[in-house]
Amino acid sequence: MKGVLLVNLGSPDSTSTKDVKKYLGEFLMDERVIDVPYFLRWILVKGIILNFRPKKSAKAYKKIWWDEGSPLIVLSERLQEKIQHKEDIPVALAMRYGNPSIKTGLQELKDKGVTDVLIVPLYPQFAMATTETILVLAEELREKHFPEMRFTDIPAFYHKEEYIKVLANSIKDYLADKEWDKIMFSYHGVPERHIRKSDVTKSHCNPSDQNFICCKTKSEAHQFCYKHQCYETTRQVVEYLDLKPEQYFTTFQSRLGNDPWLQPYTDKTIEKFAENGVENLAVVTPAFVSDCLETLEEIAMEGGEEFVEAGGKNFYAIPCLNDNNDWVDVMVSWIDEWKNK
Repeated sequence: MKGVLLVNLGSPDSTSTKDVKKYLGEFLMDERVIDVPYFLRWILVKGIILNFRPKKSAKAYKKIWWDEGSPLIVLSERLQEKIQHKEDIPVALAMRYGNPSIKTGLQELKDKGVTDVLIVPLYPQFAMATTETILVLAEELREKHFPEMRFTDIPAFYHKEEYIKVLANSIKDYLADKEWDKIMFSYHGVPERHIRKSDVTKSHCNPSDQNFICCKTKSEAHQFCYKHQCYETTRQVVEYLDLKPEQYFTTFQSRLGNDPWLQPYTDKTIEKFAENGVENLAVVTPAFVSDCLETLEEIAMEGGEEFVEAGGKNFYAIPCLNDNNDWVDVMVSWIDEWKNK
């Protein structure tokens, strides 16, 4: 029997400092998030970061928390429910970090008689710290607890026509009655070293190249290059919306530590735009399909405040696809394509 496992990032169980600390510990101790030797990672995370970060993050989560719970969890559940309503095979939901865990999701499918699982990482672009860590953990769990199961996964869909169309139309619809000067495509940041590590050619990717020569030059490295995939998503959406070069810009948000991360940085660019006379700025976050701390607090709240303080007038945080009905239909079409093979 076939079944589907949707997997998103995850969230703390509550906004308490204790729950946030537990969540951050699991997240940051992942070797594909902070990719240094275990001993150094342990010192950095448990000896330093977890001594101050949970309290700060808990305050941020409290600003965006809903009555129903974590926005990311609630929105992911709504997506799962809508997909399940249109599917005749079991559709389960799991989180890479926190609850419900991937093991819990797989057990739910097993209990329903599922042996053939389609794993759907809810990330449009491939990255070590997103898609890769989900698939690696899922395989480890399969070998240890679910040897009778067989896995298939949906690869990065950053360039799929149906995804681009839904994303572009969601931007267009949201901005239909608003006055805007620029659209910023803000993607989650990753360290430049992650790009190099994911380069299957070991020579093609140059993450610090602001001319994007490597991203524009055809290569097998693009299959796993987060930077290329982000810029390709922007390119195709811009083409669909027929935007002019001066109407859009691509940036990267959410950096940690002192190592170089993908640039240009979102926060610095937001301030720069306002200082240079951009009055109306819209920001879309295509690395996320569900609104979460990074979109609701970091962009919509902090980004909006920074923009206005620097001289801007109107700041628009475009919602993620969440449980958009057209997005649900796209997901169902991909599941059906696999199911009917």
